[in-house]
Amino acid sequence: MAERRVTVGWAEGLHARPASIFVRAVTSTGVPMTIAKEGGTPVNAGSMLGLLGLGAEGGQTVILASEADDADGALDRVAKLVQGGLDELPAA
Repeated sequence: MAERRVTVGWAEGLHARPASIFVRAVTSTGVPMTIAKEGGTPVNAGSMLGLLGLGAEGGQTVILASEADDADGALDRVAKLVQGGLDELPAA
C-alpha cells in the first residue's frame, strides 16, 4: 500500500470549497484512495460525505493511501494539492 502523509494547507481545512476541490481532484485521477487523520479511520477520499465527516482542519496531518498498482503518481499529485492548499490538481 502506498501512503503519503501531508499537512492540510487550506486554513479552513477540508471543508466546503477545499473539500469540493479535493474530491474532484481525487476522482479525476481514477485511482481509488483513502484519507485519514493520524490514528483515525480511513474514509473514501472520493466521497464528499466521508471527507466532511473526517473533519480535517488546516494544519492537521492526514494520510492519503491507495492499494492500486499505479497509485504513486496520483498520490503525489493529490498530496501536493492538499499541502499547498491549491485550487486545482497539479500537472503530472
